[in-house]
Amino acid sequence: MKRRNFLISTAGLLGSTAMLPVFTNLAIAQETPVSGGTLIWGHSETVQNLDMHQTGTASTSRVLQNVHCSIVTVDKNLNVIPVLAESFEVAEDGLTYTFKLRSDVVFHNGQKMTSADVKYSFDRCKDPATGAVNFEVFNSVAAIETPDDLTVVIKMSAVNAPFLARLAENGAGVIMPAGSGDQQGTTPIGAGPFKFVSYEAGNAVVLARFDEYFEGPAYLEGVVAREITEPTVRLTGLRTGEFHMINDIPPDRMDEIKGDSQFQTVSWFPLNFDFINLNNDFEPFKDQRVRMAFDLIIDKETLLQGALWGQGALTASPSYPTSLAYNSELKPRAQDIEKAKALLAEAGHAPGTLNIVFKATTNYPYHVEAAQILVEWFREAGVNLTIEQLTWADWLSQVWVNKDFEMSMMNFFGLWESDFLYYSLYHSTGGFNYRHINDPTIDDLVTKARSVVDDAARADIYKQVQQRVYDEVLDVVIWFRNGSIAAQTGVGGLDTVVHPNGNALNFHKVWLKA
Repeated sequence: MKRRNFLISTAGLLGSTAMLPVFTNLAIAQETPVSGGTLIWGHSETVQNLDMHQTGTASTSRVLQNVHCSIVTVDKNLNVIPVLAESFEVAEDGLTYTFKLRSDVVFHNGQKMTSADVKYSFDRCKDPATGAVNFEVFNSVAAIETPDDLTVVIKMSAVNAPFLARLAENGAGVIMPAGSGDQQGTTPIGAGPFKFVSYEAGNAVVLARFDEYFEGPAYLEGVVAREITEPTVRLTGLRTGEFHMINDIPPDRMDEIKGDSQFQTVSWFPLNFDFINLNNDFEPFKDQRVRMAFDLIIDKETLLQGALWGQGALTASPSYPTSLAYNSELKPRAQDIEKAKALLAEAGHAPGTLNIVFKATTNYPYHVEAAQILVEWFREAGVNLTIEQLTWADWLSQVWVNKDFEMSMMNFFGLWESDFLYYSLYHSTGGFNYRHINDPTIDDLVTKARSVVDDAARADIYKQVQQRVYDEVLDVVIWFRNGSIAAQTGVGGLDTVVHPNGNALNFHKVWLKA
């Protein structure tokens, strides 16, 4: 099992086509970049815990992508390539990983990176006391050895075919200075192109250029990520020049902005998938008939048009749509109110007796809009659905951490890597399993997948997982959502912003026209 085979194994599940951004009006794409200026970004979400190991939010990792670097990453074809590592090799038996580190990496605190920092970072992520959401990536790690300052050897207790791919995400693969853990939640220290300066909760994250970045200093002097969750306010800020750039163009204004020569746009598919969450430990949802009824109540196409203005595509599988693991046999269930009522009656819920609270976060306004659309359909089916709107911090505390909810909605951004997607979300111990899912069949399947190197065989296992989620209605997968960015014409390097993973935004090569 040589390195080349592992690279094929990582990318092979994605099929032949990765995410391909579409650009409009890239007015200064061919001009020579200039240094200077601070980019003001209207960020669509609010940042939470700044500790890269502990955070589970795309809103935070999207910003911290510019502060931190991982030991490896993926290229545009989603092959694993070195970053802080200069090279890596995998033993024939798949049980030993050897990383040779770059010698020119300096952290923002002035400390040079060595193998001790890698060992510290991985040990910290693995340690249950850290509360890292990606702890399970290291379940099969038996030992981390540092024979010299620039060599790290990881010994595995069992083959874990997706291991390298999991390290390609900053959550597991991020390298921090040894001993910096206590600071990371308030003052992140990394080796990325920008240093963390400050964060005012609910307002802005401020970053400054790090001149000793190993790939050369950024053009920008800094980046200010202003937190603007309201789409109209975000767009207004772009139009008035308050923001150089925004992400998540309001879906109802997409065509207008793309057709406006004052702005450049980047759009791509998919950004994430969205799903309706049912707390599997809530008494009514312990019954598969009730979960199935709730799926049948929803008119998915109408919901897509009403909440997202069609800026996405329906799916019953959360896997990357060009992936070998994508189960194309699964189709979104059509709305059938009468069948849903019959299932609810069979489960002992007479019309008007089932009261459900739907917790939706204002961090994603279209989730609130989706919930509002659902209310009438559920009323028709005899279910009293009420909406509780929560801030992002409150949603994370109540729904994700404390699992204190009945019904909710969320999106997930880790589409490209199947182990991250299915182990994290659906294994009973997964770091993103906030729905109290405890299905021994799924546990066995996602664990087995880690030991299977053959692409097609591993993809088949993930298809079985999807079938199980679909049949048991453990979640209701709704759609893939489009990603989008709009910027002033004076912003250069916009074609370099979107990371191949589809979520992270990189500002290293972005510049402002003088």
